[in-house]
Formats: sequence, structure tokens, C-alpha cells
Amino acid sequence: METLWFYIDLGFWHVMDWAGLDHLYFILTLAVPFEAKQSKKLIWWVTLFTLGHTLSLVGNFYAALAFSSYWIELLIPITIALSASSLLFYNYPFFKNKNSIFFPVLTVLFGIIHGLGFGRYFSMLIPEEAVGLSLFSFAVGVELAQICIVFGVLILNYLVLTALKKSKQKWEFLVGAMVLSQALVMIFERI
Repeated sequence: METLWFYIDLGFWHVMDWAGLDHLYFILTLAVPFEAKQSKKLIWWVTLFTLGHTLSLVGNFYAALAFSSYWIELLIPITIALSASSLLFYNYPFFKNKNSIFFPVLTVLFGIIHGLGFGRYFSMLIPEEAVGLSLFSFAVGVELAQICIVFGVLILNYLVLTALKKSKQKWEFLVGAMVLSQALVMIFERI
């Protein structure tokens, strides 16, 4: 039971860590276009991200995937920049159709990339006798943290769009621009 709670806690704080805001930025850009009535679809997409993240941890542990940490650390803010771009260029047909299979597949892919950034470190933490439980517990912690972010964003959306009566397009553009600026800083720091 101690292992279960340790890895749930580790997964939760992996996402909520203010020193590494990549998960927050990605989930923020993913969640901003959604309304509370679409929360099931949004949580499904977040779960796909968690699934991708977990797959890369499993792959790294069992197959010792050898990816350049330089490229992975560079790809993480690039995924965030691409997600933020979807908020800036929402009128383009490519970004407009959020019902296609493309966005869920992209979300899994981005989850894999983000997981690869943490995979080596995580592999050093997992006890050999409790690999499955550790991976599962960590994924639960990641998912719980991301759901907290999602509900925070949905509440913020409600306040901005309903209570303050701001334009949805302007709100999405503002969030997209802020996140894109941070992603670009991360990219240039890692080049």
C-alpha cells in the first residue's frame, strides 16, 4: 500500500511541479477550447495523453529506449508550441475540425514525448518487485493532477466567458499567445 501511495503522489506532483510547467502548459492549451458540457471528451483526451506518457515509461523500463535526451527535451516545448498554435490559428480548417481522429492521436504522441523526458529518471525509481503497481500508481497520479488542471481551466473559462462576458476567440488567442511565448523561451533555452 505504501508503494501505491508513493507513486500516486509522485505522479501527481510530477504534473503539478512549478519547476517543470510542460504538463500544465500542454493541458491548458488542450482544455481552453472546451466548455463544461464537453468535459467527458476533454477528460478522454487527457486520459489519452496519460496513456501515451505511461507507454513511454513502460517502453523505457522494459526496452531501455535509447533516445537522445537533447532531442526529447527540445521536442517537449515544440509539442506545447504546436498546441498553443491551435489556439492562435483556430480558423484554419486544420485546427478547426477537433472531431477528427488526428487530435486524439496527436495527444497520445505528445504524451509519449513528454513521458520520454521523464522515463530514464523514473526507471531508476521503480523497485524491481513492484514495477506494475509503480507504473499504474504513477499514471493514476498523473491523471488526477491533469484532471485537476482541466477542472481549473473549465472554471476559469466559465468565469472569463460567462461572468466577465469576454470573447471566446480573444480568450483562446490570449492563452495561446501566453503559452506560445513560454514554449518559445523553453525552445530557445534548450537549443
